[in-house]
Parts: sequence; C-alpha cells; structure tokens
Amino acid sequence: MQIDLEQFRKPCTCGKTHEISVKGIWIDEGAVRHLYEMLTEEVELGTFIAPVIVWDENTREAAETAMEDIADICLEDICLESEDLHANNQGVAILDENLPEETDLLIAVGSGTIHDLCRYVAYHRGIPFVSVPTAASVDGFVSTVAAMTWNGMKKTMPAAAPLYVFADTNIFKEAPYRLTASGISDLLGKYIALADWKIAHLVTGEYLCQETCRLEYQALEEVLSCINYLNRGDSEAYEKLMYALLLSGLAMQMIGNSRPASCAEHHMSHLWEMEIINDHIDALHGEKVSVGMIQVRKRYERIVNAIRDGRCKVKEYEGMEEQLLQRTFGAKGLYEQTLEENTPDPMLLVSPFRLEEMLIPIADILDEIPSAKKLEKILKEADCCVSMEQIGLTDALVEDSLNLSPYVRNRLSFNRISKMLEYEV
Repeated sequence: MQIDLEQFRKPCTCGKTHEISVKGIWIDEGAVRHLYEMLTEEVELGTFIAPVIVWDENTREAAETAMEDIADICLEDICLESEDLHANNQGVAILDENLPEETDLLIAVGSGTIHDLCRYVAYHRGIPFVSVPTAASVDGFVSTVAAMTWNGMKKTMPAAAPLYVFADTNIFKEAPYRLTASGISDLLGKYIALADWKIAHLVTGEYLCQETCRLEYQALEEVLSCINYLNRGDSEAYEKLMYALLLSGLAMQMIGNSRPASCAEHHMSHLWEMEIINDHIDALHGEKVSVGMIQVRKRYERIVNAIRDGRCKVKEYEGMEEQLLQRTFGAKGLYEQTLEENTPDPMLLVSPFRLEEMLIPIADILDEIPSAKKLEKILKEADCCVSMEQIGLTDALVEDSLNLSPYVRNRLSFNRISKMLEYEV
C-alpha cells in the first residue's frame, strides 16, 4: 500500500494548510525495493552521492538480507552498539563521530532510538534522511521532532522528518512481539492525549485541530480492528498497525509538534525514564506509556465521579510546587532545568472561573475515554503491559508519579489542571 499524502495537504477546517514534508510512504512486502530503485535512478534519491545506512546490531540482523543490494551502493553503513544505546546526547555524539563528513543522505534502519538519533543529526547537519522501520513499535517514524533525554532532562527537540518511509512487512513483521506490543500501547495512549488536548482547548482556548484529532481516532480504530490478529503473525494486521502508527506520526507532522499524540500518559513515561523517583527500569517506551495511561485514566475516573456527584471544587492556583520540585528533581541536579522547562507556567492560562464553568463539559470529554478496566482488557488481550510491576515499578510510586509527571513538559494536561481541583475520593 502507498499512502495518499495529498489528502493531508488540503486546506483544513481549522483554517490552516498543514505542512507535510514526507514525499512518499510505502507499506508492503518488499517495500525496500522502492528504496533501491530510487537510489539507482538519476532523479529522486539517485541524486545523492554519499548515502549512509545507520542501524544497530539488532536492526542490522533484522534487515541485512533485505538491504544487501542497498548497502552495496551506499558510501558506508554505520552499526551502533545496541547495548545502552539511547536517544540522548551521548547517542547523538556517537553517531556524529562515526558519520563521514561527506554524507548527504541518512538511511535510518531501526525503530524509535535509531530514528530519533538520525532525525536529530540530519536536522543539525542540514541533510535529509529516509526511514526503514524494523518494528511497528512507535508512532514517531514521520515526526518532525525527536524525543531526547538531554543532560538528564526529557525534551522534545526540533528534528527532520523523513523524505520517504519504506515499511517492509517482511522486516517489521519479524520483530520480537514485545516491540509490536509496545507500538499498540503507544497508540492506545492517544485516548488520554486527545482528551487532554480537547480540555486544554476548552479551558484556555489553546489551538485545536479537529481534523488532526480525527486522524488520531482513525489510527485508534485501525489498531483496534487488527489487535486480535497481531500475536498470530497476520501480515495484514501488521500492515494495519504500521499504517496506524504512521497516521499518528502524520498528525504530529501536520501540527508541527507531538501535541496530538502525547500528553499526561507520556509524561508518566518520561518521568520514569528520567529516574527522578525510581531506579533504572528495562521497559520499552510503549510499555511505560500503557502503564502510565492506566494510572492517569484511573485518576480521571475518580475526578469525573466527584464532578458528577458535586464533590469537586475549584480552587485558586497556588503556583508551581517549588519545594516538591527541589526535593525530587533537585535531588537529581535538575531543579533549575525543570523550572526553565516550566517557564512560562502553562497553569497561569487557567482561569478558576472558566474551569468552574467547564467542569461538566470536561467530565463529558473524559467519559469519551474507554474506562481503565476496558483499556486493561484490550491491552491484556494484546499481551501489553498494564501494571506497575510489569515495568519494574511498585504501586507505591503511583501518586508521586501522577503529581510530578506534569512538570516534565511545558504542556497543559488535565492531570496538571487537576492541581486546581479539590475532590473527595
């Protein structure tokens, strides 16, 4: 299948014409043959004289046979050590040091980490890259930002979107199922992200694009339609999942940031990745997102019940919890960076009077999210993570995680807005 990208470039109901920089996306068996053809033609990718493949030991093993002819016509292939390779400033330095100066095109062969490193380096070197996903594990393949850990802080950095995506079913279908489950989890987290975006729009007037929301809901429908066939190895189901992941990435590209796809549920994941209140855990991005989603959904359910029962009151905003931040982020040497990330404080946009007026509409938006029990059922059927224990954490960390996670990003979530709410559990 080749995705029709022109549909995303039309004038939008939100009043904007969205920028889509990716030129082509293929999802099918043998998709990398299109890459070889384009590299050997005199137009398109054939104009690049020094393309370089970037992969790690695991993704090279997964794609080496399919990429053999392509590797032969590249300037070089760089194989990074997969152990302790992360999308952070150390990973960027390693790739930068190994990349020949004359490189004019990067070919990212991998999943989340390889793509974030390549898109970041491509952006800063001013060269393009193309994407060859080796697992249906994340939704950031076509994103214009890179999720990086930079000097201990989780940040979203400006980066390059790929010129083309060649998602070869023969490659990504063979990835360990745990990676596929991570992709499912990452997508299901959109239920929280979209509700958070709608509530921020309702309360503060933050820009919201309904068409982009529709794309994300379409991605959710796609994954739900194939979820019971993925652990059977069904090729069509895998292609639907990859399509859904790429749709989500296109939604981010349309907006220019990760707002449509990432909010309170991702903030939980980022907090754990920063190891502010926990030791290092060996969990994939999507695994942390699904567990974060469940805990956020449970909190939102408690608040909705309080709103419906008249037990929820709005209070004046008391400002950032600086003593709490000093005690937690500060203990890791990240207090000043956290204050900088949260300046200006997005909560200053929230009027208590407006929030009071919008409590029932907020409850209505939150009720659109499947219940925590329903989400757990879906995730369990797909062999995804649902509990703190499954990702190496304890339930004792839940409340601290919910209270601290809004500070990892300067983005307004309902979890953060709830700091202005008093409610009985």
